[in-house]
Amino acid sequence: MKLSRGWLSLIIILVVIVLDQWLKIWVKTHFYLGEHVDVLPFFQLRFVENPGMAFGWELGSKLFLTIFRIVVVVLLAVYLYKLRHVSKVPTGYVVCVALIIAGAAGNIFDCVFYGEIFNNPYPPQIATFVPWGEGYGSLFHGKVVDMLYFPLFAFTWPQGMPFVGGQVFSFFDPVFNLADAAISVGMIVLLIFYSKYVLITSNEAVDKMQENK
Repeated sequence: MKLSRGWLSLIIILVVIVLDQWLKIWVKTHFYLGEHVDVLPFFQLRFVENPGMAFGWELGSKLFLTIFRIVVVVLLAVYLYKLRHVSKVPTGYVVCVALIIAGAAGNIFDCVFYGEIFNNPYPPQIATFVPWGEGYGSLFHGKVVDMLYFPLFAFTWPQGMPFVGGQVFSFFDPVFNLADAAISVGMIVLLIFYSKYVLITSNEAVDKMQENK
């Protein structure tokens, strides 16, 4: 039995969110803030938290950012719902949109709930679940848990180099999570292979495509 694109999208979203939250909760309850473990020479699990967007970026207030994420996820979910039966939209494009939704939703859970359900002890103590309302922050003000770190290579600039001489350069310093990875993969694949479908964002565009079947 062939899986419909609607069910495929739902499965992708649920799997990404469940795996993302499982890894975040496991790291938060087994690592102290700043602790890291070398998995491979170029890969570490490193527990950091950030109040901002993907890869530690920040934009505006925390409340604004959380509400903005929720609005974006709702709009994308409506968009995905409308696309599921449009045959001229490739399944790959639908998968990309589902990955972006899943990643954004995964980070929303951290922002909305983690401040209420976790404490935030000083290292080397490890965070634990606490009764609702006794956490380190209020609703919508939780911090996003990041843990995936790929220090692929590093070198020291020659002393004679202007401005950067003697400084250490490390390639790809951002620490991120599975939700960030889902958003990035979805966006990159969408822009490279499906960019011509990005403008299908209104009812008129979708209806027009259906008329042209």
